[in-house]
Amino acid sequence: MDFFFIGDSELVTAFRFVGIKGAAAVNAESARTHFRRVTEGWDEVTGSALPRRQAETCRVLILTEEVSDWLEDLVVSWQLSGSYPLIVEIPGMMGRHPGRKTLVDSIREAVGVRV
Repeated sequence: MDFFFIGDSELVTAFRFVGIKGAAAVNAESARTHFRRVTEGWDEVTGSALPRRQAETCRVLILTEEVSDWLEDLVVSWQLSGSYPLIVEIPGMMGRHPGRKTLVDSIREAVGVRV
């Protein structure tokens, strides 16, 4: 599998329509469980690694901004590790969180040129 999505249940359903598996996260604890299952193959319930056939694997992990906020420390440490899956954040059903920069804004700030 190339992609996996963690977010609210409506978006999980939408991503399934285009062939991307996902898991619904309703709070920080469930988000952490799904994140660790995908990134580390870890089962929070048993406290051990999952057998390869049960672990969700992907190359790109898509998170809503809300889930990313819940998992901020885990996400940052995972991104700094340089390991797969790569993490992509998207707005949730309620739209972009106030105060968050878009990718285009970040690039403009880094480059210093507005086209």
